[in-house]
Amino acid sequence: MNQFNWDTSFLVDFDIETGRSKTARATKRYLSEMKEMYFDARAVEKILENNDPLIYEFHELGCPERAGDLAFGTTIVYPGKVGKEYYMTKGHFHTVLDTAEVYYTLAGEGYMVMENPEGDTLEIPLSKNQAVYVPRRYAHRTVNTGNEPLLLFYTFAADAGHDYGTIETKGYHKLILEENGRAVVADNQKWKVSP
Repeated sequence: MNQFNWDTSFLVDFDIETGRSKTARATKRYLSEMKEMYFDARAVEKILENNDPLIYEFHELGCPERAGDLAFGTTIVYPGKVGKEYYMTKGHFHTVLDTAEVYYTLAGEGYMVMENPEGDTLEIPLSKNQAVYVPRRYAHRTVNTGNEPLLLFYTFAADAGHDYGTIETKGYHKLILEENGRAVVADNQKWKVSP
């Protein structure tokens, strides 16, 4: 992989047709790594009996975690469901809680599911050529409700860090489920009040 000088300008080759990059490193998340994130544990185990599907991947450059720089990359959430729940990212808060993030949808459709520590929630539809602003203090995850990969570009302050642990422990207040052929927002009955 190319090394980048973060103190000069540079070009990055993100192939938006396939979501692949010749210069960014890929991180892939399979169902076996996310099985606790899904509501329907039986559906998870049934799927894992036969295979371990790739749920999503993201491509990033390994930006130094220093103030003033912007981390950026692409995320691909593949189409599919676990029971009635659509494929999704794990989701996270930022370690620096007062950090916002921007996502731009390059292809596909879905939802950005957000919530803050006080329990306020937002579920924003995602569609091609639209950007969503994730406010500071909000955990966020992307959900693919379509039949093709959901491809997004993202950027945030490089020193923000990621807190996956809170979401892994508590979950989100809201789920995006398929009901009668369409996506609906539902309460998560497994949401935990405290870790």
